[in-house]
Amino acid sequence: MKWIGIVVFFFILAGAGFACAEECILCHGSMFGRGQYGVHARGVGNCNMCHTMHNSQDGTPVDPDHPDGNQWLLINETPSDVCLNCHAGIMGNVFGTDPVAPPTEIGGGNFVFLLEDNINDGHNGALAPISGDKAGHSILAPSRGVSADGTLATSPGGSFPSHQLGCTSCHDPHGNGNFRMLYGVGGIQDESYSFTNPAPFGFGLSIYHGRERPDRHTAYYNGFSAWCANCHGDFHTHGGKFIHPTQRALGAAVTAIYNTYNGTSDPFGADLATAYLPAVPFEEPSHGYTSTAGASNSSRVMCLTCHRAHASSAPQSGRWDFNVTHLVDDGIESGSFAQPNPYLDDQQRSLCNKCHRKDEFDF
Repeated sequence: MKWIGIVVFFFILAGAGFACAEECILCHGSMFGRGQYGVHARGVGNCNMCHTMHNSQDGTPVDPDHPDGNQWLLINETPSDVCLNCHAGIMGNVFGTDPVAPPTEIGGGNFVFLLEDNINDGHNGALAPISGDKAGHSILAPSRGVSADGTLATSPGGSFPSHQLGCTSCHDPHGNGNFRMLYGVGGIQDESYSFTNPAPFGFGLSIYHGRERPDRHTAYYNGFSAWCANCHGDFHTHGGKFIHPTQRALGAAVTAIYNTYNGTSDPFGADLATAYLPAVPFEEPSHGYTSTAGASNSSRVMCLTCHRAHASSAPQSGRWDFNVTHLVDDGIESGSFAQPNPYLDDQQRSLCNKCHRKDEFDF
């Protein structure tokens, strides 16, 4: 009955909003250049799910906290506040309510970790706290208690202004044909910043699916690191710098390790057919979202091999905590959420070993 109610709800929105979209498109046709209406790609067709003409509905303000209205006629203070009306919860679960009890992880990470007071699980981490604004992308969403990064004025390795960072810095709110509606080449956010690299290619799970698993996960085809370089370009220039390579083929040696590593306690026990680990993904155009196969020599390491796109309970949005010796130590010093250990083994060391196997003699 719950899902029937949700379906009926969206059909009602579609019927009410289609006329709105038809009216809006008369003047704002450029927003719908790909034949899409209102909320994203052929969604409920409802402009007024995000915008309000007069900040008034049935005699009361749509946004009572801002009686004079918001920029872009938004129904909330910032674009991210608007996005999170739908996507914080059931439609994506990208911003939970409790950082120590986050929603199921479905790939991108969760912004709720930005609210943490300490995510440092390294040695004496309780005495040297690392605040949640280091957990990932510090989006500007006052309604959720998060603000612009207080330390970094611009994106690390680049020049994107921190005070402008939000959901719509990466995702096109009016919809496009790209993976996760990511922007391609050109201006974004009222032409205040420009992307020079195209959107990546991939296949993502529905936002209604549960946790990623080896046989059901995001398929990363190509172009992810190049796209991240739109804002973090200096991390991609390796000339003479001690920077971990990205956007490069794994090569025979690393591929052989990835495809045989099955954890600290079983470092040579994996099989090529089932070697894929969602916690340490790679780019591979030939692998679909149900593939369990390991890497090929031409598979590529990317930014998302080690980092979540949104945020995590580890510093630098790590897919695992880079500061702990054993994954079982995650969350102990800081009291923060312990990221799941994919090997379910108390002896498991850093997931860097999935590609480098430096824990061979540590068990």
